[in-house]
Amino acid sequence: MKPTITIEYCPKCGWMLRSVYFASELLTTFAEELNGVLLQPSDTAGKFCILLDGKLMVDRKINGGFPEITALKRLVRDHVAPNKSLGHSEKGDGKIQKS
Repeated sequence: MKPTITIEYCPKCGWMLRSVYFASELLTTFAEELNGVLLQPSDTAGKFCILLDGKLMVDRKINGGFPEITALKRLVRDHVAPNKSLGHSEKGDGKIQKS
């Protein structure tokens, strides 16, 4: 079965649009490798986490900010399709954006 990504975000912080952007990028890049992307509003203020089948991959508080989309794509690729080329997303430093 294909994996599902869950993006848990704080709606009070206004992070729904960021979540939608991440979801659309991941669904476009991994259309055949993912079951889907679930957007889940959090009851915890300030929470922004990305999970792959329940396994924590990104946590804004732990990582010190939000991932850049290229870094997130590489992280997901490494788990769901290690041999997949990401084209121009292969380049970059993979830094975390500060919130």
